[in-house]
Amino acid sequence: MVVFSKWLSQIARFLTNVEIHPGATIGRRLFIDHGAGIVIGETAEIGDDVVLFHGVTLGGTGKHKGKRHPTVKNGALISAGAKILGPITICEDAKVGAGAVVIKDVPLGATVVGVPAKVVRLNGRVTQHTEPQIAEMKRRLMEMEIELEKIKKSTRKGEDEQ
Repeated sequence: MVVFSKWLSQIARFLTNVEIHPGATIGRRLFIDHGAGIVIGETAEIGDDVVLFHGVTLGGTGKHKGKRHPTVKNGALISAGAKILGPITICEDAKVGAGAVVIKDVPLGATVVGVPAKVVRLNGRVTQHTEPQIAEMKRRLMEMEIELEKIKKSTRKGEDEQ
């Protein structure tokens, strides 16, 4: 029976571009939106009412024995291209942003983004460490605007002299 299930998973992968290992545990009402590139590893566990978008990987890191793949709890949403790696847990109602690389547990109701993923929202509230990042981005934007003005002025002077 194991050989048949592995064979069937490879046929399904060929036809759909979705690879779900036969050993993965999947709850009720898993919704895969635009399934191209989905990979679900052997020891992955997915709860009920989970949403996965295209390009999501629930994979291992190669460093662990036994449970090597993530656990995704009920109601979680994992956006396009996110990579969830290792025996970590994505808690209930958590959200993972597009392209995030998650290598640590994600708390209940949290939103994580980035590489490596960091919590930017927790239960609907912006977390502290996003504010310094935004302030730094504003500061850099101001510096770039000043530099751009200098470049424009020097370009205008050169045109006026010709």
